[in-house]
Amino acid sequence: MTQQIAGTELTFTQGFTAAERQVLTDDAVEFLADLVSKFTPQRNKLLAARACWQQKIDQGELPDFISETDSIRNGEWKIRGIPEDLRDRRVEITGPVERKMVINALNANVKVFMADFEDSLAPSWDKVIDGQINLHDAVNGTISYTNEAGKIYQLKPNPAVLIARVRGLHLPEKHVQWQGEAIPGGLFDFALYFFHNYRQLLAKGSGPYFYLPKTQSWQEAAWWSEVFSFAEDRFSLPRGTIKATVLIETLPAVFQMDEILYHLRDHIVGLNCGRWDYIFSYIKTLKNHADRVLPDRQSVTMDKSFLSAYSRLLIKTCHKRGAFAMGGMAAFIPSKDAEKNAWVLNKVRADKELEANNGHDGTWVAHPGLADTVMEVFSKVLGERHNQLEVLRENDAPISAAQLLEPCDGERTEAGMRANIRVAVQYIEAWISGNGCVPIYGLMEDAATAEISRTSIWQWIHHQKSLSDGQLVTKALFRQMLKEEMLVVREELGEARFNAGRFEEAARLMERITTQDELIDFLTLPGYELLA
Repeated sequence: MTQQIAGTELTFTQGFTAAERQVLTDDAVEFLADLVSKFTPQRNKLLAARACWQQKIDQGELPDFISETDSIRNGEWKIRGIPEDLRDRRVEITGPVERKMVINALNANVKVFMADFEDSLAPSWDKVIDGQINLHDAVNGTISYTNEAGKIYQLKPNPAVLIARVRGLHLPEKHVQWQGEAIPGGLFDFALYFFHNYRQLLAKGSGPYFYLPKTQSWQEAAWWSEVFSFAEDRFSLPRGTIKATVLIETLPAVFQMDEILYHLRDHIVGLNCGRWDYIFSYIKTLKNHADRVLPDRQSVTMDKSFLSAYSRLLIKTCHKRGAFAMGGMAAFIPSKDAEKNAWVLNKVRADKELEANNGHDGTWVAHPGLADTVMEVFSKVLGERHNQLEVLRENDAPISAAQLLEPCDGERTEAGMRANIRVAVQYIEAWISGNGCVPIYGLMEDAATAEISRTSIWQWIHHQKSLSDGQLVTKALFRQMLKEEMLVVREELGEARFNAGRFEEAARLMERITTQDELIDFLTLPGYELLA
């Protein structure tokens, strides 16, 4: 069923239930339609520019800093400023916009909850609508949830500050069309969260805050700045009311951090090391460069030189401009086994000590059970301070393009390849079933970590790499392993769970995106076709 909303150019492919009517009010849809008609053409040009840029890299060029923007990098300027309730972000938690998750995250021992419409949410129509209702109820302080056993979940006093992560530029919202095309998913998420919540957020001393994912260029940052300014002008709000943190999680963006901060200077408060996506982007961007193939995912850690250079450059760049430098995600999940849990907490502690000592202002966890450990690490380093903006890293040697592109050593093992297959298939199955964030083998997996798993194998096949035992990685070897690992997954999960799930579809999609000659940019794009 399709329906046109009177007075707008938007077509909705779903009928409106009571939930939709709550979110898609006439005024909200009118605002969304204005944003879509004004900003979609430019967004399409930006996506085309990404493809052109990638083509050059595929043909042998390497990413580098941009000489035309030297004046921005060398200039003395600062961002507009950081609101009071965002000055201390030492621990942030992230997770999907599901009702129970929202309550637990806001109640955790953290400063900020990043409510995620992107990598940890499979954006089925009911999920994105319910997500908007859940966040609106959270902003109003009225959110509650009762589970099957009758346990009631409610907000505690002083919940974490809420930041909404919208979908990246490349992701559509297929249930809403403009001029016969699916509208940008990010505009849909932004428009509805902003429209329904900005008044209440400002009234309680906070504001409409956003995380922007998958940015690749300063032009994309400038586009978001225009979107924010348009929304502020539309509702007579002062410039800079809307604040954003940009994830530096693509290889092109690391060469344009000054420029991204500059073009978003009215609205930006910081950059974040989205390290899992960054590793995925490194593989994807340099996919044709045989000398830059990464080893097993498990051995690509933050102490590797290309990742260490990225983290240090981000801190130095941000702090010079008065912006926060946020650390990356701890994807581990606490274990019920005491010995295993002690190992998990030690791993997380070491990782976060590295970030805190490097000068990061805060960091991410994926599970409330890690919050206390990480809070302790950052509080020890921060002392009385709210952040580390004064850590300028001025004595650091300049970081070169060569350092940021340096491949890391490590083995490609059969066990690593098989683990990649099991993780990716289980994640794809969860995603096409409507769950974007799932625990697999003790890690909270989202789209980024699954992307590393499948692009690594694609790259090994593409460049005819061998495993450490001498086996050549071919399409045939991958297909054979996929078949074998599906039996392992079936055994691990049990017949009932396996048969009730969509594992065969997931395996077919995994096979297609791993063996075709052209690498698909994002697994979420073909995955979206299989989603309700």
